[in-house]
Amino acid sequence: MKLTWWQRLTKTDPPPAPSAPPPSDDDEIVASLDRLQAQVAGKVPDMVAARIDRVATVVRETVPRLDNLGPGSLQAHNVLRTATSYLPEAVAAYLRLPRRFADHRPVSGGKTSLLVLCDQLDLLGSKMDDVFDAVCRADADALVAHGRFLAEKFGSGSLALNPGQR
Repeated sequence: MKLTWWQRLTKTDPPPAPSAPPPSDDDEIVASLDRLQAQVAGKVPDMVAARIDRVATVVRETVPRLDNLGPGSLQAHNVLRTATSYLPEAVAAYLRLPRRFADHRPVSGGKTSLLVLCDQLDLLGSKMDDVFDAVCRADADALVAHGRFLAEKFGSGSLALNPGQR
């Protein structure tokens, strides 16, 4: 079909199809953990796999509550970086080494690369536990405050401010 000059001049193109929204940080965190756990399956000693799983579990439990930390939170950023950078990079450095060297040759302070990695994973796990405690603190504080309210309102039972007085 041939268009007239006026039709060509006034013709409008249809609007572009909406693109998919960019993945959220939460999606990026979970995807990175999934990739790492798949990558190491059967390739690392059990003591490493258990530590990776521990960190991944705590991070997965933390992700839905990261908003509790507020916008621009350094702790929330550390969760993202742990899942997408710190954890995968530590494991990748270990995996690049020949197994015999990594597991038997001392490289730092008399520790093998395996033990150095385990120390790093333990540190990451401990820090992620701290972040998880922080994201849960607001809800725990609200529960305690509600218990105080109920004790003041009804004044009896184990919630009472002074359980000895009834």
